[in-house]
This record gives sequence, structure tokens and C-alpha cells, in this order.
Amino acid sequence: MAETKGRGRGFASMDRDKQRQIASKGGRAAHATGTAHEWSSEEARAAGRKGGIATRKRVTAD
Repeated sequence: MAETKGRGRGFASMDRDKQRQIASKGGRAAHATGTAHEWSSEEARAAGRKGGIATRKRVTAD
């Protein structure tokens, strides 16, 4: 496990498995209540396009 900085409190100081368990519970709860976001095909396509454009801009900026 990597060295921790600061006071060792909070979510970021937990080990990865514990973080994953907690995040998974939150995701399941959000889906159960209907508040979770689910990507449509068009939204996913647009997000992928946006990420590709950002990556190309970053590579050509150097």
C-alpha cells in the first residue's frame, strides 16, 4: 500500500477495496431510487467524440 499524506482521514485514505465497496453501494442505491444517470447511445457517442477532440488538442499543443 502506498504511503498516505495528511491526517489519514476520509474516503481517499481508505484502501482501494474499501473505497470500491462503498462506491458500489452508492451506485446500487442510486439505481434503486431511479436517480442514477444511464447513458443513451447518443450521449455516449457525443462524450466519446468530445474526449477524442480534447486528446487531439492536447497532443498537438506540445
